[in-house]
Amino acid sequence: MTVDAPMTGPDNASPQDWLWFEQALLDTGWARSVRIGLRHGLIDSIVTDVAAATDDAVHATGLPGLANLHSHAFQRGMAGLAEVRGPSQDSFWTWRETMYRFVDRLRPDEVAAIAAMAFVEMLEGGFTRVAEFHYLHHDIDGRPYANPGEMAEAIAAAAAQAGIGLTLLPVFYAHSGFGGAEPVDAQRRFINDLDGFQRLLQDSGRATSNLADAVIGVAPHSLRAVTGEELRAVCAMSGGPIHVHIAEQVREVEDCLAWSSARPVDLLFDTVEVDRRWCLVHATHASPAELRRMAASGAVAGLCPITEANLGDGVFPAGDYLAAGGVWGVGSDSNVSISAGQELRMLEYSQRLMQRSRNVMADPAGGSTGAAMVRAALAGGSQASGTEVITGLGLGQVADIIALAAPDGSAALPGDRALDHWIFVAGDRSVDAVWRRGRQVVQEGRHVARPDIVRRYGRALSRVLSDA
Repeated sequence: MTVDAPMTGPDNASPQDWLWFEQALLDTGWARSVRIGLRHGLIDSIVTDVAAATDDAVHATGLPGLANLHSHAFQRGMAGLAEVRGPSQDSFWTWRETMYRFVDRLRPDEVAAIAAMAFVEMLEGGFTRVAEFHYLHHDIDGRPYANPGEMAEAIAAAAAQAGIGLTLLPVFYAHSGFGGAEPVDAQRRFINDLDGFQRLLQDSGRATSNLADAVIGVAPHSLRAVTGEELRAVCAMSGGPIHVHIAEQVREVEDCLAWSSARPVDLLFDTVEVDRRWCLVHATHASPAELRRMAASGAVAGLCPITEANLGDGVFPAGDYLAAGGVWGVGSDSNVSISAGQELRMLEYSQRLMQRSRNVMADPAGGSTGAAMVRAALAGGSQASGTEVITGLGLGQVADIIALAAPDGSAALPGDRALDHWIFVAGDRSVDAVWRRGRQVVQEGRHVARPDIVRRYGRALSRVLSDA
């Protein structure tokens, strides 16, 4: 597989770089006139109420980059291909047939090119780390590659080229339905037994070994794709984060009830110990009692509002979950549209439509909705990604920083108002600059390697779609 020069590597920031912000969201709260020193990819110093030095990079509002807690990078290449109505009512299940046909054509070089495009757009949209829920493992005929980690290497190469932080979650997928149903042919590129998955996990670790601060976890795909025994075995294979799709569709809940007499979240909790390592992706149709179990466990609800809307899945009952003290973060999932700010806006707006109320995701005591969402998504996303939990910039942190531009070139809106403006008004136009591990990867809203990555993506997608 051909790999272009990586954007980032260990300790590749200049020995000392300085950023200056009119204001910055620190782990202690908002501060004015903030000078931040970067050394070896970390935040080495923070000084407040100080003027910018001559050589400082000057920006309006600084805050930590968010973690994208759920992505299937290869699906960026099929964005827009499933927007044609079928002969019956369309749903996730009809969308999945389009995905199966698309995935049949992908080779490692093409996966790397598509993933790099997705990762560039994530960085431009305010995400500085991605938890990649990686289930495309085998060759087109379904046989394992000679190197079982071939596709993991493609994802790692894309992350290196784009310069994004990577939490790689190899997916264990064994069955087509509850009770250990035999997989169908369209799933042949995903399927492993436990021994094969153990080898895949080891090779995935090797594939990411040259990436600075990469994290490896595991992802049992869903309760319909693993048995209880397999679920327990997979969870024992890693000390890192554990992610699972759960209760995404009404049909999934109905099938789970028919097979086990339990709802999916309850079945999960009754099968394994769920704790802070877990991310329960979607949980769209969790009951109030299940939401309370999730919140009490400390697990993260992995919400993907744009994809959930695109697929017609439904709306997560965030009001009940927040009332129970639940932790959450956001992800781009199918990557039909990639933006941290847009995910947060869609989350709040979906709640407004469902509850016929406003500022649903704000703290109960009042205050800015955008600020409450950003802080919650920072904490939940970093927890789900297996990294240090953050809510603001702090000394010793990895220097993953985004700069929001002031509106219309004026002074930065003060504090939380800047976050409200980002989420509900300006969107991605606000993301002016991004640093990942101390190296600037986005300037004036555009990734520094965008032209080369776009050309490679275009060539790869042309090859894939010409096979249709």
